[in-house]
Amino acid sequence: MQKIILLLVLITFNLSSAQTKKKQILLFGSFHFENPGLDVAKVNTFNVMSDKSQKELENITDKIKKFGPDKIFIEWNYQKQDKLDKFYNKNTDSLLKKDSDEIVQIALRSAKKLGHKKLYAIDYNDTDFPYDSLVNGMKAANQFDLIKKNEETMKHYETDFNTKITKYSLTQLLLDVNKQDISWYLQTAIKGGKTDNFVGAYLVSEWYRRNLYMYALIQKLTESKDDKIMVLLGAGHTAMIREFVEHNPDFEIVELATVLK
Repeated sequence: MQKIILLLVLITFNLSSAQTKKKQILLFGSFHFENPGLDVAKVNTFNVMSDKSQKELENITDKIKKFGPDKIFIEWNYQKQDKLDKFYNKNTDSLLKKDSDEIVQIALRSAKKLGHKKLYAIDYNDTDFPYDSLVNGMKAANQFDLIKKNEETMKHYETDFNTKITKYSLTQLLLDVNKQDISWYLQTAIKGGKTDNFVGAYLVSEWYRRNLYMYALIQKLTESKDDKIMVLLGAGHTAMIREFVEHNPDFEIVELATVLK
């Protein structure tokens, strides 16, 4: 009888452990390798096509392969998954030699090494980011201190990143951008505008909405059989999504520094 009770206890414990096992999520924040210049802060372009950077990318993606994500999610319009599928099936070697985009150099390179059949598009683009209206709203409200703080924040980011480009390796730079936070949205942007003008709060809410929709897609596309996933997005996005994941008991964040060590 004691043996039967012990067996039942062990079975119950194992079932409970299986049910509470967390999925590991690697949030890989990146700067835009091709740097289209569309971000508010204007920074220089880092040459990821140099021999040194290409060797680093081989090492980085080898370590991602060792981590072993079951799916890789990327910053590509979710409504254009069919185009992503066609893109993914192009000649990989040719793409790696001519396309510097981080989707190719990190996500596609990693997925091919892992033997994945596809990448997963999760970007949501039907949101607004009225930065010019935000600045105009600050001016109309005579928020001169806030305008100064905003300009100093942008300038600091530009100077800091451009200085690091000249000193850091690609790996060091990627680890550094993964330290980004969302303080600008919640401490500066949100205050923009007169008391009856919520342009700042609107901009912040739209940024949240874009990232929430991406996070929703991550959850919808992650199946029960997936033990590990990787999300490659601009570092500003992963900083936001980190906040969401930390409130989800089903996920466990794996730090990029841990994977690349």
